[in-house]
Amino acid sequence: MSNTSLGFIEITGVVAAVDALDIMCKTSGVELATWERKLGGRLVTIVVKGDVASVTEAIETAAAKAIKKPVAKGVIANPHEEIMKLVNLSAGRFMNKETNPGKLDARTIQEV
Repeated sequence: MSNTSLGFIEITGVVAAVDALDIMCKTSGVELATWERKLGGRLVTIVVKGDVASVTEAIETAAAKAIKKPVAKGVIANPHEEIMKLVNLSAGRFMNKETNPGKLDARTIQEV
């Protein structure tokens, strides 16, 4: 993934996060890598991937135009393989919930 860049935006609220993701995807050629919800969805981190210019443009545009101001944002160009392991682990949990809706335990229900 040498030409892949990761963009992170952390924002309060699921609606604001979905709005920011919509802005990012419409702004440039990025795609959702994963997302994490913490504190019952009060804090949401969206991770997008794409080339460096697209990710940078997407993050900056979402930070400026989202319905809420982000708590934090960042872009990592050519991330280290350990960072990719972390993102892939998160994406694996996200995809597992999406593909196995009948296997929700109490923790998953609380997170979802």
